[in-house]
Amino acid sequence: MKHLPLLFKTLTLALLLCGASLQAVEITATAPDSPLLRFALGKLEAALQRQGVTLKRTTAQPPGQGAAIVVSIDPTVLTDLGPAGFRRVSSRQGLKITAGEERGAMYGVLDAAEQIRLGTPWDKIEDRTVKAQFEFRAIKFNLPWAAYRTSPVIEQHDATCRDLKFWETFLDMMAENRFNVLTLWSLHPFHYMVRPKNFPEACPFTEAELAEWRTLWRGIFAMAKARGIETYLINWNIFVSPEFARAHHVARWSENWRHIGPEAENSEIVVRYTREAVTQVLDEYPDLTGLGITLGEQMGGMVPDQRRAWLDRTFFAGIADAKRPAKFIYRAPLSANTGSGGTTSEENDRRTRAQIEGLTRNVTGPVYVEFKHNWSHAHSSPELFIVHGGKLSDAYWNPPPTRHKVVWTMRNEDMFVLRWGQPDFVRAFVQNQRKDYVGGAIIGSECYVPALDYITAPGPHQNWRFAFERQWLFYAVWGRLLYDGATPDRIFAGLLEERFGRGLGDDLLQAWKLASQVPLHFASFHRGTWDGSLYTEGFSSWVDKDDGARTFFDIDAFIKHPVLDTKRYINIADFVKAGGVTATGVLSPLALAAQLDRDGAEASQRVAAIRSRTKPSPTLECELTDIEAWVAYGSYFAEKLRAGVALATARGKNDTKQQAVAIAALERALVHWERLATLGGKFNRLPVLSNARQPFSWAALTPAVKQDIELAGKPLGTR
Repeated sequence: MKHLPLLFKTLTLALLLCGASLQAVEITATAPDSPLLRFALGKLEAALQRQGVTLKRTTAQPPGQGAAIVVSIDPTVLTDLGPAGFRRVSSRQGLKITAGEERGAMYGVLDAAEQIRLGTPWDKIEDRTVKAQFEFRAIKFNLPWAAYRTSPVIEQHDATCRDLKFWETFLDMMAENRFNVLTLWSLHPFHYMVRPKNFPEACPFTEAELAEWRTLWRGIFAMAKARGIETYLINWNIFVSPEFARAHHVARWSENWRHIGPEAENSEIVVRYTREAVTQVLDEYPDLTGLGITLGEQMGGMVPDQRRAWLDRTFFAGIADAKRPAKFIYRAPLSANTGSGGTTSEENDRRTRAQIEGLTRNVTGPVYVEFKHNWSHAHSSPELFIVHGGKLSDAYWNPPPTRHKVVWTMRNEDMFVLRWGQPDFVRAFVQNQRKDYVGGAIIGSECYVPALDYITAPGPHQNWRFAFERQWLFYAVWGRLLYDGATPDRIFAGLLEERFGRGLGDDLLQAWKLASQVPLHFASFHRGTWDGSLYTEGFSSWVDKDDGARTFFDIDAFIKHPVLDTKRYINIADFVKAGGVTATGVLSPLALAAQLDRDGAEASQRVAAIRSRTKPSPTLECELTDIEAWVAYGSYFAEKLRAGVALATARGKNDTKQQAVAIAALERALVHWERLATLGGKFNRLPVLSNARQPFSWAALTPAVKQDIELAGKPLGTR
């Protein structure tokens, strides 16, 4: 009992010390008041709270004391930093972030918030200066309304895309990954937005229903603007609402949204309706940045000059009549003849450029002229080989343009189920596009809408809600590197550690880089053109019809199919014909197989190292499984390459020993494919919906994989 007073004194002192140590630290941030900076400061405040620091926001320096964080906008630094760049300096007085415009200041604050979130104390953040690599960093988002393809795989996203909470989350992701343009694609979105004054029959909605649509559109555009994101509506030319088509007996393909056809619609009433709808949309939605158009699809039968004339009379006339200016995205080159499938010519390119250079009435420059980088399969080579229609001339940049800039659409029709993240590929693309006439890139898909997650099977592994969240690394890699091509690997490793635990970032990133190289190799080796010509992760193609079938790339097609990247790859038939000799710098099919094996072995070692250091959470297990699935795919690809070389040799020389080598390789390939099917279905709903008649799953294609062995085993003399 005699020790109680001492005990009480000790406890009291301990409690006082504990209270002092738990007392919250408060710092002040001074910044101009704007929606962009309010958004960014909200992210900064949340990051500081995780470190036990409270943020007090002010718009002016507190009397008699300096703020810990000072954000300022100084137009004099625009020349050095550009509108989206920033300079951050840390000193004893605190952190100072300077930018030439609000968007750059927002990125500076977001960058500081991220450093704090990844573990750096706010007063230890390193100095940094950034000037945006590209001014135009966009996402392509195909809307489920008046969709390009009428398919359950698209239409199932309707409810999600009408939820402003979804758009808030998606736009947050865009801003945090430095995307600054959202392009919304629909065959004809206008009747969902306005009731045309002179054509009210075009809008099928009641006043209450149209009010709901207007709330949605205005909400999307306003939230985007508050995050420094421009918005564009892009459609495909001669489409009207189904109600307008029925009422006036014009453009009847609009009734079932048939997206491509041999005949055009030249009715004057369609021209008037389109022009007036364009004007009314721009007038009623002031936060919408601009519009876009493509000159293919339902312009069959028109020569290129007729297509451009239609655009002059509709879209450009409608913009000229609007009460405000607008920006414009001009898709090119598409059709240089009367077809709609896609052809190129230098003459057509120069005529299109002349039209663009003449756009002055209410069209704010620069006009962004968009091309598909390597057609629909940009995740192939970082170098350009083809666009939609074939080879592209230099007419759009020779001589250097003053009215427009080129943007590349980096289409992904290759990876929907398996995740992907390869920063070195994006860095190579960025390096290749360091040209004054290049404005940036658009990232996205025609067939995959990143809204409803219809692929992931339910379970404890799913700690996200929307489809784009499962592909988070894809967006992080593309967005960050389009903004700053010098973004180091440690940033991506840090993002991985934030999600999955300290000490795992380097192994995870290296494993992802190796695994993600596999589909790039395949799409460079096996050339794709339009969307369905190549579905890389499915080792197959599909037909663009309601009853279109999926076709597996069997060993016969695999041997003779041309490569895309002719600088670095050679197909099997040409390799065997050349006697197994390749030009300098060209990766032979056998060398490619060896590379796939090496990369797969290292990726597997990295995954094993992670599993040896920690018990993976269910969510981490998802990502590790996808890495292992790509490794299995790579092993299958490698064995099929060896089999193809052996079989082509056997057939050329009537060599049964080489035939046996081919069969043995295909038997090994089957084992890898079956492992891929198991891993691909571990956390996913397979088969998944697709635009082909048959839903996709690797297991469903296993009989076709086995068929390869039978094809290789046919008597050599029968061919």
